[in-house]
Amino acid sequence: MVPEYQLYAIRYATRPAQRRDHFMGGDPHEAPMPMDYFVWVAVSPERTVVIDIGFNAEVAAKRKRTYLRCPVESLKLVGVDPAEVADVIITHLHYDHAGNFELFPKAEFHIQESEVHYATGRYMRHPRLAHGFEPDDVCQIVRLNFGQRVKMYDGDHEIAPGIRVHRTGGHTAGLQFVTVHTARGWVVVASDASHFYENLETMRPFPSAFHVGDMLESFERLSQLASTPEHIVPGHDPLVMARYPAPSPELQDIVVRLDVAPR
Repeated sequence: MVPEYQLYAIRYATRPAQRRDHFMGGDPHEAPMPMDYFVWVAVSPERTVVIDIGFNAEVAAKRKRTYLRCPVESLKLVGVDPAEVADVIITHLHYDHAGNFELFPKAEFHIQESEVHYATGRYMRHPRLAHGFEPDDVCQIVRLNFGQRVKMYDGDHEIAPGIRVHRTGGHTAGLQFVTVHTARGWVVVASDASHFYENLETMRPFPSAFHVGDMLESFERLSQLASTPEHIVPGHDPLVMARYPAPSPELQDIVVRLDVAPR
């Protein structure tokens, strides 16, 4: 029997933006479209798996993001001690997904090998592609690999019963998204395979792309692997906080549960 996980999204930062910022080719409507930043965590009685680890206050100041809280310390809000976490999935190595490795002293990190090659390879000489990475984060994953704390995959892989990663590429060369088995079915944590609901719903890619064709095809994979379209959770959409309930009144606008049906 496949385990069922409770699945949480934790909002740790935000920034103002316009609609034109989020669609390849721009958008005809001049209107605000802010971007939120999340980490996710899947919890069962047997296992805890963290999905992405966010950035720190220093990087937030450097990149002019509104830093609301430490994403790793915020795991304690749902009863997870980062010092005891054994498994962390890194969907890709952009700064907002891979910036706090040192706060997980016992964890093993799960990533696509093609993402590590991309972030350390020839394409990083191009500022248009390198801008999403912090070199210190990339160096850290290399150090962790020398310390036998990284597992690299070449394609789809089951991390644990009920949790799988799926390589899509597109946004970066080795982007992966995650499917999590919950009481309501298989929930897809899309990460940056779809930044916003609207990217997927209108088949309009986000402007930051390594391979546009892979990004478009990733939309199809998200839909194929989710139990229903309502089981897909985008990586940066503030609507996630509006559509899903908080686990308690005290965590309103901070944490939502993705293992229950959206409103």
